[in-house]
Amino acid sequence: MPAISRRGFVIATLMMTAATLAFSQEGRYGRARDLVNRVQKNLRRAERFTPPNEKEKERYHNAQQHLSEFDRKLSEGRFDKDKLDEAIDDVKNVVEHNTLAAEDRDALSRDLQELRDLRRARGESY
Repeated sequence: MPAISRRGFVIATLMMTAATLAFSQEGRYGRARDLVNRVQKNLRRAERFTPPNEKEKERYHNAQQHLSEFDRKLSEGRFDKDKLDEAIDDVKNVVEHNTLAAEDRDALSRDLQELRDLRRARGESY
């Protein structure tokens, strides 16, 4: 019986270690990365609303690219404020200048506020 208890203890310890490693791979910026993912989805949905002209396509592309670059830094455990600032400016340009459905404009406006909150918190308490 004691051998089973030791084995159970070892298995439980390994499972807790694995869970800790999984969390650390998600990183301290997991929620920030979830936000970036949601903003990118909202941009893709908004882009499908109406066939964008070249300037609108460029705005969508810039926003997606800078969000992706910011997310890449987060995945490396680095909070790149400059990349986030670029992404915020790009999403703002989409909201202000592209043809959007009302619900897409509302969703992207909320996303923009959350990106600003993320910047203010530098990802720490977000």
